[in-house]
Amino acid sequence: MSVAFNWFQHVLRIHPEVTFFLVLGFGYALGKLKIGSFTLGAVTGTLLAGVLVGQLEFRISGEVKQCFFLLFLFSIGFRTGPQFFRGLRRDGLQQAFLAAIVATTGLAVAFIVSKFLGYQAGTAAGVVAGSLTESATIGTATDAITRLNLSDADRQMLTNQIPVAFAVTYLIGVIGTAWILSQLAPKLIGVNLPAACRELEDKMQGGSAQGIPVRREFELRAYFIEEGSPLAGASISDTEANMGDQRLFIDRMRRDGQVMNAAPDTVLRAGDIISAAGRRTLLVEHMPGQASGVREIDDRELLDVEAEALDVVVTSRTIDGRRLGELAREQAARGVFVSRLTRAGTPMLISPETVLNRGDVLTLVGSMSRVEAIVGKLGVADRASNATDMVLVSLGIVAGALIGVPALVVGGVEIGLSLSVGVLLGGLVCGWLRSVQPRLFGRIPGPTLWVFESIGLTGFVAIVGLNAGPDFVKGLQSSGLSLLLAGVLTSSIPMLVGVFVGHKIMKMHPGVMLGVCAGASTATPALAAVQEAAKSAVPTLGYGVAYAVGNVLLALWGTVIVALLS
Repeated sequence: MSVAFNWFQHVLRIHPEVTFFLVLGFGYALGKLKIGSFTLGAVTGTLLAGVLVGQLEFRISGEVKQCFFLLFLFSIGFRTGPQFFRGLRRDGLQQAFLAAIVATTGLAVAFIVSKFLGYQAGTAAGVVAGSLTESATIGTATDAITRLNLSDADRQMLTNQIPVAFAVTYLIGVIGTAWILSQLAPKLIGVNLPAACRELEDKMQGGSAQGIPVRREFELRAYFIEEGSPLAGASISDTEANMGDQRLFIDRMRRDGQVMNAAPDTVLRAGDIISAAGRRTLLVEHMPGQASGVREIDDRELLDVEAEALDVVVTSRTIDGRRLGELAREQAARGVFVSRLTRAGTPMLISPETVLNRGDVLTLVGSMSRVEAIVGKLGVADRASNATDMVLVSLGIVAGALIGVPALVVGGVEIGLSLSVGVLLGGLVCGWLRSVQPRLFGRIPGPTLWVFESIGLTGFVAIVGLNAGPDFVKGLQSSGLSLLLAGVLTSSIPMLVGVFVGHKIMKMHPGVMLGVCAGASTATPALAAVQEAAKSAVPTLGYGVAYAVGNVLLALWGTVIVALLS
């Protein structure tokens, strides 16, 4: 057994690339382990796997680690770019401002706690990264430490402190943030969160906006108009309008055995067969019956219409800032439904009051001809493709790095954006440019972006854990208990401040406000917990802008906390 282990250890030592993938596989497996309803996640799992394997004193070049991290930074910048710049505009400013308050409070608390507990810059950076659940802070802090005027040994010591503090405080940050926002905050501000969100949903779905479906299934069905039906003698436009806040469209019909297109002014007769498109509930429960005088039939020729579900990136300035309900009333929207809306990769609540932003991705459902006709009005089709514009990815990273590298030297300390923050800004700009000029700036498919983000971050963290392995255990033994206190304070105080400011001062809707607080700490598990407590998707309305602002500020805090404590 010992001979086999020695051989295995020898292979890992002379082939660090094999060691790297061993840590990745082990880390992702650890990340899937469940403790109740809580999972470690890929990042924490990979960090711990790296630490365990690192006890055998393996090391991988820092340059490799930095390559993975730059890919991760560019990816999150690309994904959140449209919402980050949207947050700088007036209609997103309130959410961006609250997110900035939460993120800045987190930095302030981490600094005060670190000074009180006597932490050095590396430990303080790990507290910021873990408590506020922003893994990018690890990389920016590491980058800042490498630029300090210290010996190699001292820089390595500070760098190795980061994963220790991160591993302890991250668990506290994830669990604590989710509990505070979903359970404690509603009680503190005295609101019935499900009722408040339901009231906002009712308000957003009401009025004469013709009820854009909220995650409904859409269908095309055929109906025979019988003698005495109230539909006989009514025009198609009147029939559609009489559905009230339901959206029903009649595009084709069969009359005297002939299939024809149905014009809005066509008057229906008994014996006609119509094809109707709309919500499944409307077509199944309300269309057929004695009151309507129609019965459903299967007319294959009439229903033989090419349909599609197409993703469209909103790029038009005339659409930016408009509500879905307004668009639903326009002639171009006849027969077209919105089945999904995503913003910065997050599914959003769909209602007539939902405001569209440039960079949003709408999934349109309807006949192919009608869907294709409206694409040009909204933006450009984002058709499924496996191709990734690696020119954009590579040159975007290079351009961001060239912006971030230049720095002023003051008192032996370099002051500048830093390489990592520059690449993050490069990703933000490329993501925004993609949202406004998708024909000029290349596509990165969603699955590819996920791979870049996931492998970029876990690859970076794996090497951090490997290189810090021996020092990790020592640091945990010496600072473990104090890190628990630091994690609790740094994760809870910013959330409580955000809840107080958002509710008492800004008078934000509680559901939206809690979504902003979750986004400010980039805590997607907390958003899921709030949505579950609210029994609503309303919190997503506050998450997009706040998540983008939080990503940028918390990444920047890695550089700032090192400068403050160096």
